[in-house]
Amino acid sequence: MSAGNASTESTSTANTSTESTSTANTGAGTGAAPPTPPAPPGWDPRAWQAHQLRKQRTASGAWSMAPLAWAEAARPAAVGPVPTAVLGAVLASGIAVSLLLGEGLGPGLLLAVLPALAAAYVAARAAGRTLRPWTALWALGCLALLAVPALRDSAWPSVLALLGALLTGALALHGSRSWPGILLGPVGLLDSAVLGVRWVWSGLRSRGEGSRGRWLPVAKAVLVAVVLLALFGTLFASADAAFADLLGELTPDLGGFDGPVRVLLFPLGVLIAIAVARAAAAPSRWDRIRVRPGKARSRVEWALPLIVLNLLFAGFNAVQLTVLFGGYRKVLDATGLSYSEYARQGFWQLLWATLLTLAVIALALRWAPREGAGDRRLVRVVLGTLCALTLIVVASALRRMDLYVDAYGLTRLRLSVAGMELWLGLVIVLIMAGGLFGARRLPRAVVGSAVAAVLAFGLLSPDGMIAEGNVTRYERDAKIDLAYFQSLSADAVPGLDRLPEPQRSCALRGIGDDLAKAGRSPWYAMSLGERRARKILAERPAKASREECARLGTFGTRKEY
Repeated sequence: MSAGNASTESTSTANTSTESTSTANTGAGTGAAPPTPPAPPGWDPRAWQAHQLRKQRTASGAWSMAPLAWAEAARPAAVGPVPTAVLGAVLASGIAVSLLLGEGLGPGLLLAVLPALAAAYVAARAAGRTLRPWTALWALGCLALLAVPALRDSAWPSVLALLGALLTGALALHGSRSWPGILLGPVGLLDSAVLGVRWVWSGLRSRGEGSRGRWLPVAKAVLVAVVLLALFGTLFASADAAFADLLGELTPDLGGFDGPVRVLLFPLGVLIAIAVARAAAAPSRWDRIRVRPGKARSRVEWALPLIVLNLLFAGFNAVQLTVLFGGYRKVLDATGLSYSEYARQGFWQLLWATLLTLAVIALALRWAPREGAGDRRLVRVVLGTLCALTLIVVASALRRMDLYVDAYGLTRLRLSVAGMELWLGLVIVLIMAGGLFGARRLPRAVVGSAVAAVLAFGLLSPDGMIAEGNVTRYERDAKIDLAYFQSLSADAVPGLDRLPEPQRSCALRGIGDDLAKAGRSPWYAMSLGERRARKILAERPAKASREECARLGTFGTRKEY
C-alpha cells in the first residue's frame, strides 16, 4: 500500500468516526439521527452544529430548559402511545387535587397524590421499566414526607417536607446518583411536563379521530343545553320568587366552594400527573452530564493554605477546650460580654464557619493534586484533619446553643438552626467516610441524610418540642415568655396544657383565637395536631381574662434570636 493511499484511508476513517460521534450525540436516547450537514459559507462551524441540533430536537419533540449540550446528553428516550389508563389517572388526579386541597393540606394531600402515582406506575409498566430498590426507597420517602402535613398543623415543617418530597420524587423518577442528576432532577420535571403535555395531546388526537362522529354531536348538545338552562333559569328565578326557591332547593349549595381556587387546582393536578407519568415512562438521564474536574494544582500550592487553615482551627479548638474546663465565668470576665452575647454570637459565627468549611472542602477536592498514590494520601490527610477539627467546631456551636436555650428558652429559630448544625456535622462525617471508602455513594448518602432529617423534624413536632421545653424550664426556674406562645401552631397545645392557671389560659389564648377564626375544616384538610388541639380546648377552654393575661406579659412584643 502506498503512502498516499494510507493517508487517504486514514482521512476517510477519521471522517467516518466524526460522523458517527455526531450521530451518537444528536440521537442520544432516541435512536440514530442523520449526520449534520457541513456548514454553509460564512457560518461558524460550532454555531451551525448547534443550529442543526436545535432543529433535530424540535422535529423529534424534545424540549429542555437546560443548556444545549446538557439537554442533548440527558435527552429522554422516545415513548409509545399514552395508555388509556394513564389518561384516566391524569383526569382523576386533577379532580382529586381540586376537591381535596382547596381548603388546605392534611390527610387529603396523600389521597390527592394517589392518582398521580397510579399514572406513573401504569406508564412505567407500559414502557417496560421495572422497579429498582433505590426507586422504591425514594418513593417511600416521598410518601412519608407527604404525610407530615397530615400530622402537624405547623406550616414550617410542612413546607420543608413538601420541598423534600419534590426532591425525593424527582430521584425516584429519574434515578439519579450524581450531583448534576440530583440537583437538576426537580428542575427536569418541567421538561417532563412539557413533553408530557405533547404526549397526552397526541394520544387524545389519535383516539378522537376515529370516534369524532360519535362524541362530537353529544358534546355540542350538552354544551348548548347547559347554556340554555343557565340563561333561562336565571331569568325565571329573577322573575318569580317561588320558582327561585324551588331552583335553589334543586341546585347544590356552592357557598363554601372556593371556585377560583379549585378551578386553578384542577389543571395543576393534571399537569403534575402528566409530568410524573412522562418521567416514569422515559426519564431524562441527568447522570449523563459530566462536569470536568478543575485543573490540578501542585502540592505546595494546594496544601499550604489548607494546612494554615488547619492550624487556625486547631488553635480555636484548643481555646474551646480551655473554656470548657476553665469555666465560662472566667471568659465572660475577661471579654466583658454578657452570658447571652457570648452564647448567641458565638453560635452564629460557628455556624457560618461550618458552612464555609464545606465550601472550602468542595473547592479543594476540585483542585486537588491527583498524580499518584502520594497525592491521594496527602488529600486524605489534609482534608481529613480539617473535617475532624470542624466536628469540634460543630460540637462547640451546639454547646453554646444549649447554654443559650437553657438560659432563655427554646424558639423556632434556635431549634431550626441547631438542627441544621447537627445535619452539617453529619454531612462532614459522610465526607470523611467517602474519603476512606470511596465517594461514589456520597451524593445519595448526603441527600438521604437530608431527607431523613426533614422527616424527623416534622414527625417530632417542632412546635410541640418548643412548648414542652419551655414548660419544663418554667417548672424548674419559674421563667416563661407567654408572648412568644401566641405565634405557635396548634401542635403546641398539648405541651402548653401542662401549665398551671392562669399561665395556661394566657399561653393558649392566641392559638385558640386563631382556631376560632379559621373555623372547623373538613376531615381531609385537618391535621392530627389541629384535631387534638380542638379537643383539648373544647374540654378545658382558656378562661383567664384579658387584663390578667396583659399583666403577665401575654400581649407584649418580642424579637426572636
